[in-house]
Amino acid sequence: MSGGPASWTSWEWIMGGLIFALLILLYMVAAAISNRNYRNWPLHRYVCWVVGMLCIGLSLIGPLARLSTTNFMIHMLGHLLLGMLGPLLIAFSAPMTLLLRSTPVPLARRITRLLKSKPAQIVAHPAAATLLNIGGLWVLYTTGLFMAMHHSLLLYIVVHFHVFAAGYLFTVSLLYVDVAPHRLSFQTRAIILMIAMAGHGILSKYIYAYPPDGASSEQAELGGMLMYYGGDAIDLFLVYWLCMQWYKSVRPRPAASMLQTLD
Repeated sequence: MSGGPASWTSWEWIMGGLIFALLILLYMVAAAISNRNYRNWPLHRYVCWVVGMLCIGLSLIGPLARLSTTNFMIHMLGHLLLGMLGPLLIAFSAPMTLLLRSTPVPLARRITRLLKSKPAQIVAHPAAATLLNIGGLWVLYTTGLFMAMHHSLLLYIVVHFHVFAAGYLFTVSLLYVDVAPHRLSFQTRAIILMIAMAGHGILSKYIYAYPPDGASSEQAELGGMLMYYGGDAIDLFLVYWLCMQWYKSVRPRPAASMLQTLD
């Protein structure tokens, strides 16, 4: 079977669209269940989930996904949506918090135990997430994997799932906007973020100079620049959010609050 969305049938396109519609509906249902017992789920989290799903959907189905198999710059645009912007928006929709609030208590406790387990701690460590995320991209664009995934539907799905999952894991391991049982210091996360940004930037320059298999020099240059500047724009938001969290954690408390503490 040939790989990639360029060879998908109309039925496969419809099925793909229905899956994303179902995911959006499930989120709405979970929020409605949560609202029965807790404070109303914030509006901005609905927006983040829907827009995040649209980013992921656009990168996997539709005209953009079809063009990405023949145009490397379009492929890189899909990469930014699937591996960076989509995961960022999904992280800010706090799906784990919503899952714990909307499921029965026994199930929520089992999920919590799983999140606190040692294997989860290892995988969710920012260093491991960076290795999976940035390391995976190096493997994809500097080996024959990039060309191979366009000839195997299974490999195409596995690679794109990895790009999203690694991007999401990387985001939530650095920005604690959702459930995060194993928290690290701001200094550690800041250092790892800088290393990840350097790895992403160097890879984009490598792609500019050494096009991946099947990509022309012109397309590789455009794709490399898009990866460099587009990635920087999203990384700047990560830096801003991390610094803001850091500032809030160390800023002096108001005098009234301090007096209340002394009382």
